[in-house]
Amino acid sequence: MNKRPTMLSATFVKSVNVPGRYGDGRGGLGLTLLVKPSSRRGCRKSWGQSIRINGRKTTLGLGTYPVITLAMARERALENARAIALGRDPRRASNGVPTFARAAETVLAIHAVNWKPGSRSEEQWRTSLRDYALPRLGSMRVDAVTTGDVMAVLLPIWSTKRETARRLRQRIGAVMKWAVAQGYRVDNPAGDAISGALPKTGVRIEHRKALPHAEVGAALERVRASGAYAGLVLAFEILVLTAARSGEVRGARWSEIDTDAAVWTVPGERMKAGREHRVPLSNRALAVLDEARQLADRAALVFPSATGRMPSQTGLRKLLCKVGIDAVPHGFRSSFRDWAAECTETPREVCELALAHVNSDRVEAAYRRSDLFDRRRTLMQQWADYLAATA
Repeated sequence: MNKRPTMLSATFVKSVNVPGRYGDGRGGLGLTLLVKPSSRRGCRKSWGQSIRINGRKTTLGLGTYPVITLAMARERALENARAIALGRDPRRASNGVPTFARAAETVLAIHAVNWKPGSRSEEQWRTSLRDYALPRLGSMRVDAVTTGDVMAVLLPIWSTKRETARRLRQRIGAVMKWAVAQGYRVDNPAGDAISGALPKTGVRIEHRKALPHAEVGAALERVRASGAYAGLVLAFEILVLTAARSGEVRGARWSEIDTDAAVWTVPGERMKAGREHRVPLSNRALAVLDEARQLADRAALVFPSATGRMPSQTGLRKLLCKVGIDAVPHGFRSSFRDWAAECTETPREVCELALAHVNSDRVEAAYRRSDLFDRRRTLMQQWADYLAATA
């Protein structure tokens, strides 16, 4: 068992294996070595410095051992003390430790590799961090961000914008996890430690607006008669007829469409679940695609915008708003699902596969290898017939 020293030594730091916090003596400028049990064999060792900044006691992370040696930790502690003596905040970028803003850019670049083409993920990340996190955390070193700092960012919107706050917390946490992995800190201040401090109640999550299924056929007629750009109108009709997601329709390419077989095969990289999805095309869907082909001419996209690019996500929303339809594009998937449950005797698993929902029961999914395509084809033709009858 290691004897607790009055001052730390390189030998002690290397050999100590008893969990605890060990100080570097009275002249150590608040430097401590924190030893914690590791999820693997042995212990995890990290450096901290207890210091007062603007009169408030703060603990700064100085990195992990052995990446940061005792000599390096002492030098960092001394630099921090000098900065405070000169009236500067040592939590600002220095010592090679990045600011939160710089670290966020690195994390964004890492995640961007896996985002689907046409995804708004990067825009949403940047907007939430810019509007809420960066004003307080942006110029702080990642090793200096505390749970209190994260609380100060989240609390003002936690009860009024719960979903925004939840996603913001995840994004801050992603940056902090990266900092942990890089050895800049040992904990995630947006993790479990903050859960008990945030209010448990908040605004009720509102589901996306959807029309009753009996009104969808009439809504299609209103959109067709709107005089809006034809490519957008046709994209909306395919979205309704196939119960597909907006991004899947907007990014559809002619190479995915087999009109002879009446199948639209969406590649896995464009699907939410990351799996290829076959969509059976009804007679009306094929007619819509025939119109779209004449409009698109030689374009790779099935529904190009007026500029030849992929339509924006807001385009379909604005179209619905223009004709006075109180629903969002995604809501028509709910309309389809309600119709299938209420007006047909189609088994639940067929309906769920029509929406490209992944079976959460791993055992059941393992035994059901088929995508029940023929049964889904019958269902989608029934849906198209129903829409025509109720228009």
